Amino acid sequence: MSIADLIPQMDDKALVSLRANATRIGAGAEGPRQKEAETLIPLIDAEVAARKAAKPKATPAPRKKAVSKKKVAVEADEAEAEAEL
Repeated sequence: MSIADLIPQMDDKALVSLRANATRIGAGAEGPRQKEAETLIPLIDAEVAARKAAKPKATPAPRKKAVSKKKVAVEADEAEAEAEL
């Protein structure tokens, strides 16, 4: 079984490490290891992109609307005026 066959089974941290090693080896001296590293990089990148696309997009938490002190004071005055009626 080759390393390329193991890529889909690797976790994200292992893929990052494999990508770094393949980049380092690919930049080294010519030889069979360099050629294998150069073929692994696109496979790793494709797997990372597929995983990223498959993850659900995070929805931001709803923001609370800021209430100004002036608005609070006006609402309190209105409530007080209604209470007097």
